[in-house]
Amino acid sequence: MRAIRAMLMVAVLATGSSCARPDWIEQTLVTVDVTGVWYGTEQGQSANVNFALWLDLQQEGPKAKGYAKVEGGWTNSGPVEGTIAGDVFSFRRSDLGPVLQGELTVSGDEMTGNVTLGGHRITRLRRVGPSFQPDPPAR
Repeated sequence: MRAIRAMLMVAVLATGSSCARPDWIEQTLVTVDVTGVWYGTEQGQSANVNFALWLDLQQEGPKAKGYAKVEGGWTNSGPVEGTIAGDVFSFRRSDLGPVLQGELTVSGDEMTGNVTLGGHRITRLRRVGPSFQPDPPAR
């Protein structure tokens, strides 16, 4: 009888723990396309400073690469890279780390969430056109 109880307990624990975390399909599912040019603005901490962010992205599967241009109190441009999981796009400036990073939920031609620009935040970007980057070579 103890052996049966022990086996039932193991089965219950194993089933319960697998429900707590998403399966590999949920983790790798890509339901959106971020390819294109995106634009967003946010008022900085100073009322005189308005920051603007341009992202030019190319997506290939669950990964995206591209170029970011920041205008405002300081002008800064450089490469970005990110991942897409479901409808969430997470990215960072690949050569500067946390100076420019974000996590945004994509819905059609709009992304909402948080983008950090050295202390300032942008919460919404809109797709304003196709990407200017060349398409990746066909495999």
